[in-house]
Amino acid sequence: MKYTIIIQWSEKDQCYVVLLPEFTQIMQPCTHGKTYEEALKNAQEVLEILIESSLANGEPLPEPKTQVKSLKVTL
Repeated sequence: MKYTIIIQWSEKDQCYVVLLPEFTQIMQPCTHGKTYEEALKNAQEVLEILIESSLANGEPLPEPKTQVKSLKVTL
């Protein structure tokens, strides 16, 4: 399954924050990282935990949403 991961820079927190929009039952943003790569790694770990937990508890997984992949670059 392919889930949406949104990574945005937060001026307030001075880090990249991660949103997992399909997982509405958790607080958003759900993780962060000092670098984009760290935020992505942390997002993947959170996704694994959420999926494993849902399956272990017999809960249905949310339907993945189809979104266009985009990357905003600030110079």
